Amino acid sequence: MSAPDIDDWIRDVKSQPGSAAIGMILAHQGIVRGTSRAGDPVTGMFLTADLARFEEALTEARTWPGIFAVRGWVNQGRLSVGDDIMRLVVAGDIREHVFEGLQRLVSLIKTEVVGESELA
Repeated sequence: MSAPDIDDWIRDVKSQPGSAAIGMILAHQGIVRGTSRAGDPVTGMFLTADLARFEEALTEARTWPGIFAVRGWVNQGRLSVGDDIMRLVVAGDIREHVFEGLQRLVSLIKTEVVGESELA
């Protein structure tokens, strides 16, 4: 499945009723890098995702203080360096809510939704 266009999501969010309450939109595009956190070279990764839990996480994020809209997509399978892992858009009222919301959502997805195995 190809990754959706973040700009399309942003246009959609801005066109929703009540969007005048939005003061910030943040986007996250995670990609496979060529090194591990420890600095060792990798050729890619294998990614699994619990898609039901992913949708639950997006729904949960929409209830957080100040969050107006959330969009998300996650990849799966064998990925090469440079491939997209996930894309997220979080829109909300003020920067503190949006920064916190995006960081919290990414952490939730990384701990409860996806499983990653780096490929040497």
